[in-house]
Amino acid sequence: MFRGTLYSINLLPFGAFVRIPEEADDSSSSFTNKPLWQRALIIFNGAFVFWLVGAVLFSIVFMVGSPTIVDDAETGFADLKVQISAISPSSPAQAAGLKVGDTIMQVQSSTLKAQNVDKVKEVQDFIGENRGKEVILTVRRGGLVFELSAQPRLSPPAGQAPLGVSLVRTGLKSYPWYLAGFEGIKATFEATAIIISAYGQSLARIFQGTPSGLELMGPVGIVGILSQGMEMGLSYFLQMIGFLSINVAILNLLPIPAFDGGKLMFLGIEALRKKPVSRQVEERITTVFFALLIILMVFVTIKDIRNFRGLL
Repeated sequence: MFRGTLYSINLLPFGAFVRIPEEADDSSSSFTNKPLWQRALIIFNGAFVFWLVGAVLFSIVFMVGSPTIVDDAETGFADLKVQISAISPSSPAQAAGLKVGDTIMQVQSSTLKAQNVDKVKEVQDFIGENRGKEVILTVRRGGLVFELSAQPRLSPPAGQAPLGVSLVRTGLKSYPWYLAGFEGIKATFEATAIIISAYGQSLARIFQGTPSGLELMGPVGIVGILSQGMEMGLSYFLQMIGFLSINVAILNLLPIPAFDGGKLMFLGIEALRKKPVSRQVEERITTVFFALLIILMVFVTIKDIRNFRGLL
């Protein structure tokens, strides 16, 4: 308890919430009796902490090492490796069981003993020299290391490589703690701009009558994406949570009743009308939108289960 406010850390310290106590309207400390700007600030703080969580997570990533795409000629990075960034459908790579995020550690064939690789060109040259032949790749996926066999195509479709993968070379770039915080804040602003821009472009496409490219995802889908991030490594996982946290902050501020942005919208109406919206009216509108959100969440969850579990 600090200055009349109870602060708590929950079992899963992700994001934040502001719980307004139920008090009599005539109480001097009542939320409804506070100046409008204070009420707006209290409501905004719930979303702000999601930004704060994102900044902290990004700062941790920059301290322990931020995954960065580097050229084959670059040095000075830790944990240099070749990773799969994309896989073509119906390709030898897909048939072999390779996944995006896999690290190719070694390559070997009938004429070449196992050879360590940490450059994209090394893998590309090896695959090019072994078209039509079986190759064995030593792959790291999360904490697992195993071998997969594949046969690069002699004549791949236009725009595809013999194995059907896109490769990147990555390394970890770390910063001292006093710079990591600055980089974390900078990354938070950049992520915010990227998300807002993506939503803006999707909204523009909707008005233009074209597919928005925006795909809703519920808890099941989020868990599936985060599990993939964990397989790619701790830094990727923390970045995903940070990005998700910022996304939640932005969504929470949308002017939709049942969101904090909806509450801020009602405060804006109060500022214009010089009197608050009827509590009964606000509660009814909020209840309707909350019910619609629950229905939407049910449909999104069913879609996620189909995509990630294959149960339905």
